[in-house]
Amino acid sequence: MSRGKKTDAKAFALRKRRRRQWLTFVRMCRYGVNNFSRNAWLTVAATAMMTLTLFAILMTMMARNILIDSVAEIKDKVDMSVYVVPDTPRKAIDEMAVSLRAIPGVKRVNYVSSEEARAKYAEDNKDNPKVLNALNVADAKFPGTFRVNVEDINDTTALTKFVETNKQYQKYKDADRSPSFAGDKRDAIASIGRSVNFAEKMGLVISIILVTISSLIVFNTIRMAIFNRKEEIEMMKLIGADKGFIRGPFVVEAVVYGFIAAVLATGFGILALYGAQPKLESYGIIVSSTLHQTLLYIGFVLPGMILVGATIGIVSSLFATRKYLKL
Repeated sequence: MSRGKKTDAKAFALRKRRRRQWLTFVRMCRYGVNNFSRNAWLTVAATAMMTLTLFAILMTMMARNILIDSVAEIKDKVDMSVYVVPDTPRKAIDEMAVSLRAIPGVKRVNYVSSEEARAKYAEDNKDNPKVLNALNVADAKFPGTFRVNVEDINDTTALTKFVETNKQYQKYKDADRSPSFAGDKRDAIASIGRSVNFAEKMGLVISIILVTISSLIVFNTIRMAIFNRKEEIEMMKLIGADKGFIRGPFVVEAVVYGFIAAVLATGFGILALYGAQPKLESYGIIVSSTLHQTLLYIGFVLPGMILVGATIGIVSSLFATRKYLKL
């Protein structure tokens, strides 16, 4: 046989083998989809549990992002106050403001004069006549206040150095009021930060528990399906079907569970977040950013959820079929 004919024969054999592999794959997919509808109750149970698992995973990720956005928003509003005496000259105020803005990590510096502080206090207490009378009678003077917003409220080293070494501040500082450095607000932010860490850990634990439960349910569902079709499997083994072909439909069945569950979980997650948005944002929890990002990147979120669901299903089905294929 010539070299050209041998090459043609090899090419033909390769095409034939690929075609056979493709037909085998199509048959496995068809059998797997058909198996999905054989036992409705088992299918509903497995799909519902996997939907709950993926929903918990998605909501954990969303909650983490919401908490991070909310903490960032609160941190941006927290200012650290540095007080000076009411009659501080304007030139000294400007020089101190320039020095504060030059500190690394400082985002904004606003100065509130004594008169502005007094007017704001009166406005805040306009419905309290006793406070207003006391304010007018006492002719109280409020300190001038530098309100400083920083990137990291837990790092006050540079501000501490400023109040200790700046000559203008040392000259005009209010001796009755020490710099606040956020005071109780800082404690509140630290508490929120601890809540974020706790929520992340609890979300991870809940996700792991639900993934385990879902995997066990899918595992038992596949095992029951194998047990119900054990005679069919034995017949396939007797006629020479390989293990991959026997296992394939069960893997496809589990992937279908994951696919449907991922679509349902993603839809429920977005609807739940959209429904809870008005109530949560009334408490200052920033939801709109997370919701917007989820919808904007739905082309990545949904495939990611499908991949997670398919992985859970595939791993469960492989473990379930391995025992029976050894018999």
